[in-house]
Amino acid sequence: MEYETIAAVDLGSNSFRLQVGRVVEDQIYPLDSLKETVRLASGLTPDKMLDEAAMLRGWEALSRFGERLRSVNGGAVRAVATNTLRVAKNAGEFLARGEAVLGFPIEIIAGREEARLIYIGAIHSLPSALHKRLVVDIGGGSTEFIIGKKSEPILMDSLYMGCVSYTLRYFPDGKIDKKRLREAQAAAAKEVELIAHAYLHQGWKEAVGSSGTARAIADLLEQNQLNPGNVTGITREGLERLAVMLIKTGSIYTFNAPGVRADRLPVLPGGLAIMLAVFDELNLSRMNYADGALRLGVLYDLLGRFQQNDMRDVTVKQFARRYQVERKQAVRVRRTALEILERLTGCVAEEGAAQFLGWAATLHEIGISVAHSSYHKHGAYILTYADMPGFSNRERSMLATLVLGHRGKLEKLLNLPKKDATWRLIFSLRLATLLHRSRDDRELPAYSVRVSGDDGFILEIPARWLVANPWTATALEEEVQVWRQAGFLFKVRQIGAAKGK
Repeated sequence: MEYETIAAVDLGSNSFRLQVGRVVEDQIYPLDSLKETVRLASGLTPDKMLDEAAMLRGWEALSRFGERLRSVNGGAVRAVATNTLRVAKNAGEFLARGEAVLGFPIEIIAGREEARLIYIGAIHSLPSALHKRLVVDIGGGSTEFIIGKKSEPILMDSLYMGCVSYTLRYFPDGKIDKKRLREAQAAAAKEVELIAHAYLHQGWKEAVGSSGTARAIADLLEQNQLNPGNVTGITREGLERLAVMLIKTGSIYTFNAPGVRADRLPVLPGGLAIMLAVFDELNLSRMNYADGALRLGVLYDLLGRFQQNDMRDVTVKQFARRYQVERKQAVRVRRTALEILERLTGCVAEEGAAQFLGWAATLHEIGISVAHSSYHKHGAYILTYADMPGFSNRERSMLATLVLGHRGKLEKLLNLPKKDATWRLIFSLRLATLLHRSRDDRELPAYSVRVSGDDGFILEIPARWLVANPWTATALEEEVQVWRQAGFLFKVRQIGAAKGK
């Protein structure tokens, strides 16, 4: 599928942003952008609950984005949520209404996935280079660090510190003094220290800042001539001079200097403290600024999916290698599972469903690398908690559900509604693994399979083949009971006469 117009929605901890772009060959040209300063992180209570006011601000912003996106094809829009919705206990409540007013699904992405997308966005807005780059993105609730070379990230980390959360913690009344700034900087330094050794060991030639905090600081340093020799970007000397200016002013509400943006000023102290710590712990003297960040990264990642260059395919192949999956068996099960799904749907299965079933079939045995006993549970655990570039939290959960459900009892999955289409994927994967229990290339019989009502499946299979394969025949009888115990109907009908009858 190809689209002329694609869009990215970024539900950040400080701002919600919409970016609409026009696709011309392999490039994306901006058409439209919207920004809403929601400050979602400021509504996060000490017990990690989003308050009503913050949720309302978010829903109102998403409703305005939704109006702009009404004319855009659903497959050409990707909405991602970051740190605040990663940690909020009531994120589900916010997302349910948020998706309704936006008109599109919203994915909560993991910190390292956010870092990967930020890197993609940053390098697409910078001149091409052969050297390694360090990209630092200070967001509202988290800060991402990436070292990469050309288009490939090498190291990626996400730390739980951001301009909104640090401003609320250390400058709650807007007052700034040397003691508060020192405390905030020290707290950030402790976080950066956790990754500093690995990053310094890897090394880089150019440091780059992306997103709002880096841009706000760079603008202030340049327009107030705080950098030595009118150097552009962010310098250590410039940061120290800016800190002195803020301390002399004493309050963000009275700070007034060229380059100050009204929407960024309330969270400037926290962002500055983090940036100072980054410079100190990573021994930086200068940092350039990149216009592209998460939104642009989401757009180019989405474009890659349309061009059959889906990062999720790469990740699945890497996981299969890492966990030493038996390739031939995975190929057998994948081929048959997709064939079963097509027969159940009566036509070519929906692309998204077939993709997930194919990925799950490829990875259904990764848990064997931990232990053969209950390997489906080990596999589901890995998929739930591992960093999987390209996959959102919801997509990882979907894969984990399929892998968990491909064998064993089904009662563990009864939180899924009976009419949920996921059951067809589970059935397809279970039947495929059962038919290939012999783990060889023997030809399968001419079978048929179809849906029966809202909660059942019917398999028709030659009686002669079952007689010749008694182990599989017994397994099918047991499978009928497994589905019955879970409240579903599964019938196995033998067609033709068995040999000798």
